Amino acid sequence: MISIDTINFSPISAFIGGILVGIAVILFFVSNGKLAGVSGIVNNVLTKSDNRTTNLLFLVGLILGPLIYMVFMQVTIPFTITSSVPVIICGGLLVGIGTKISSGCTSGHGVCGLSRFSIRSIVATVIFILAAMINVYIFKLIGLT
Repeated sequence: MISIDTINFSPISAFIGGILVGIAVILFFVSNGKLAGVSGIVNNVLTKSDNRTTNLLFLVGLILGPLIYMVFMQVTIPFTITSSVPVIICGGLLVGIGTKISSGCTSGHGVCGLSRFSIRSIVATVIFILAAMINVYIFKLIGLT
């Protein structure tokens, strides 16, 4: 787990990151006329043939972006994940079910939907945040963090 001490946060880096995310969303929308929700993009890569190349390039960019940053900035990004296969499978299934139920993921609703003032996205994003807060509280309560 990443402790708060290892996170290097500054308003400037957050602002620049936000601008870059906004530019990426605009470029994705202009290039294929669809919103940049990651769960929808993954679904389209796996199940549809239209815009497959654009969607695949977007996903490759999500992977290459941090790697390129690490090489040019000569830093490591601390990241750990559980090695428990059942936890990973359970988490993946819950995320998949959640994105299906809410008709999108956090990136689709939180970035694209909120910027369009979509009521569905506002409700979904509030639920995402509340669920995350409840999970953190429960995990701290039972000593898993």
